[in-house]
Order: sequence, then C-alpha cells, then structure tokens
Amino acid sequence: MLGHERWRSVTVELIAAGMSNLTYVVSPQDGPADAAVILRRPPTGAVLATAHDMAREHRVISALGPTPVPVPRTLHLCTDPAVLGAPFYVMERVVGVHVARELPAGYADDPAQRRAVGNALVDTLGDLHAVDPAAVGLADFGRPEGFLARQVRRWTTQWEATRDRDRPELDALAARLAETLPVTQRPGITHGDYRLDNCLLDPAEPGRIAAVLDWEMSTLGDPLTDLGMMLVYWPEAGEERPSTLSPVTALPGFPTRRDVAERYAARTGTDLSALNWYVGFGFFKFAAIIAGILARSAAGAMAGKDTSGYAERIGPCVELGRAALEDGAI
Repeated sequence: MLGHERWRSVTVELIAAGMSNLTYVVSPQDGPADAAVILRRPPTGAVLATAHDMAREHRVISALGPTPVPVPRTLHLCTDPAVLGAPFYVMERVVGVHVARELPAGYADDPAQRRAVGNALVDTLGDLHAVDPAAVGLADFGRPEGFLARQVRRWTTQWEATRDRDRPELDALAARLAETLPVTQRPGITHGDYRLDNCLLDPAEPGRIAAVLDWEMSTLGDPLTDLGMMLVYWPEAGEERPSTLSPVTALPGFPTRRDVAERYAARTGTDLSALNWYVGFGFFKFAAIIAGILARSAAGAMAGKDTSGYAERIGPCVELGRAALEDGAI
C-alpha cells in the first residue's frame, strides 16, 4: 500500500486535536480521497521522552488488532529520526465521529442513543482489560508489580519537574496517595488516558466504538487506573468540573459516573471498593498533566495550542482528588 507511486507526492495536515503526540493526515495528491493515512510523531521539545515512544504505541495497537478492542490497522513504523526529525508510525485512517466539545448535529440526538454511547465506552474498556497480554505478545510490555507506587512516583516527578508555583495541597495529595496504595486485583493492559474524545464513534451506529486512539501512555498495570481516569473526565448534568475536556456526558441520556462504575463491575467482575483511590489518583494525574502542558506551552512546543485558563484548573482538581480520596466522592 505505502509502496505505491502515488505516495511520492503528498499533502500533510496537522489535526487540531490533542496536547501531546502530533497527529497528521497524509493524503496522496494523485490518489483517491479515501486513501489518506494517519501519521503520529512526538511533539517538539517533549518534556518526558518516555511518554512519546512511537515504537511502544505502534506495538500495542498492532497487538490489539486481532482482539475485540477496536484499533486502527498499523502500516509502518520508522525509528530513524533522520527521516522526519523523530520516530513516527503510520496507520490506517478510520472513518468515525470524533466527539470533543459537542455532538455533531443530528448524531445521537436521542437519549437512548447517548446511553448506548456511554455503555459502549464502558464495554470497550472492559474488553481491553479482558485481553490476556501474553496471548497477544505483550507479556513484557510493562511491569505490573509495583505499578501503582511507580505511577504515583512518576506523576509526582512530572509535577516537581514542571510546577508553575508552590502548591502544598497538590504535594499533600501526592503524599497521601503514596501512603494509601490499594492492592491490584488483576493486572492487565491499561490505555492510560481512556475517554470519549480519545475514541472514534461509528457514524451509523452511535452505540459502537469504531476505534480507540492515543495509546501513548499504555502499559501493563492496574486496569482500575483507566476507570478512575475515565470518571475524572465524566461530568454529569449541571456540573462544570475543572477536569472536563468534553462536556458531552452531561447531556440527557448519558449514564452517570455511578452507572459507569456499576456497568464496568458487572462486565468485568471487578471489586470497586477502592474506586475512590483510583479517582483521587486520576485527579492528581490530571493536575500533573496540565502542569506538563503548561511547561511545553511556555517552551513553545505546543504547535499553537491555546492553553489559557489551564493553570486555574490545577487547584480545583486537587480538591476534587482530595474529596475522592478522603470522602469517597467520585
């Protein structure tokens, strides 16, 4: 496919979405419109190189191809930075609906369709966590032992390396998380940033996920970190949460966070008695991610992305993390 003569002359378009790895649509100038592919490469001036490992991202997507988890088909991996200035990979372009700030006009207008979207997100996450890593060649994709302790240390280090100012409440949340680590029930493949706008929805069937994208943080670890992060990103009706990247789940029909948790537990058989820790960790991780984005923006490495108002999100997220951890609020 990529060896065809039409790829000698292409057009390249940066997709205006995401705050980390850069995603481009590459189209052959003399080819059909549906021949376009997607190219992923790290951001310029990345703060943490380990978070932008193209080979790892390519590997996990390739491994999940034969499983029930919907992922794009990978086409090529290039680890030679001399070609484009950084490693990159190419994958098929999946036709799907990308939902960011709102649902497209005429799509999932019915509350029942919106509930189907929410349920599909939960079920797809459950399907991911049901995959046996060894069966798909990912037995060495991470180190599940001590995963939660390393995660808390990693994001604490990220925060310390990119802190915008002294935030003792954030430091206290990090310390409290480290002191109250739960026991991982069953290790598995984790996405690392699972949410609605990291998925493509089927254009004709809102209750089906066409593809799960943005696997740059994936590893082997505690699957409940994915669920906790998903709930961090899941506002309900009447809420304006500082962690809201997409307010869509607040629309009538979408399941509540409790509904999401109950459906996940029923599908996977997982004990969610320690869910409050994972939600608290999710808010802490979100705050550290925001700090990293602000640092990259200050260094001029965000490709023109608007990060105004991001610093004001950190404090409220820390309080929500504390409320989850100490009060059980999700």
